[in-house]
Order: sequence, then C-alpha cells, then structure tokens
Amino acid sequence: MALRATDPRISTWLMAATYAVAAPGIAIGMYTVFLDPPSLTWAALLTVGAGGILSFFRHAVFHRSDAARMGWDYGTTNAFQIETGLANLAWGLVAVLAVILGWGIVAEGATFLVFGLYMIGAAVAQVVYRRGLRVALLSVAFGGFMTFLGFAGILAA
Repeated sequence: MALRATDPRISTWLMAATYAVAAPGIAIGMYTVFLDPPSLTWAALLTVGAGGILSFFRHAVFHRSDAARMGWDYGTTNAFQIETGLANLAWGLVAVLAVILGWGIVAEGATFLVFGLYMIGAAVAQVVYRRGLRVALLSVAFGGFMTFLGFAGILAA
C-alpha cells in the first residue's frame, strides 16, 4: 500500500526514529561527559546530528505528513514547518561538523544547548497552543536532558 504525502504515519515513523537514535545518544552522553577526559562525540552525532537531520526530514520534506500528525491544516505548504526543519538541519549539521572537524567538547556542548533550549521552548508552545500535556512533557524531558548535557560538556572543558 502506497503512502500519501499527507499520511501521518510517515512523520510518526520519522519521529520514532529520531527518539530511537537520540535516546541512546543521551544515555551515552550522560556516561561519557563525566569520564576523564570527558566526551560528547558519540552523543552529539546521535542526539543532535542524527536527531536534527531526521527532524529536518519530518518537518521540511514530509511537512504535510507532519501537519496531519499534529492535526494542522496540510492543504498548503507551511513555511513555518519548513523553516523549523531547516533549523533542525542546521544544528544537526553543525554537530556533525563539530565532531568531524574536531572542534571539541565546547562546540559539541553548544549544539546540545541549542537543540535542548529549542525543545523546552517548543514544549511551552505546545502547552500554550493546547497540543497536550503528554507531548509537552516529552519535549521538556528531551530538552532538559540535552540542555544538561550541553552545560555539562561546556563546563567539563
């Protein structure tokens, strides 16, 4: 059975894939940031890099599916979702570049801070626009862990 561009299953799968790579990245980061020497390399690649890039695909490439998943109007192109996807792509690519180019734990930590603070802000928006407390709590937890790792990485340098 072929999926349509407005099928919410596409974005649901992409969101599940994002959490499937990001959650182990957070767990790895919680361990490695306190080692001697501290590291966020694998955590940045998984959580911010892969998480950001997958989020780009969900928000920007499959924006109609994502709109349907969230109960939004998917009849027209939503520039806001595409911009959000491009922001996700930006910090995802910066995290990958920070690792590949060896910019160090401060740069890797900064990518966690950006993504984490964004997620906390998104949670506030979810409450304000009444998307549901469960969704907001997941965003706060995800954003909180990332923000913590960002600060921990920067302070560990």
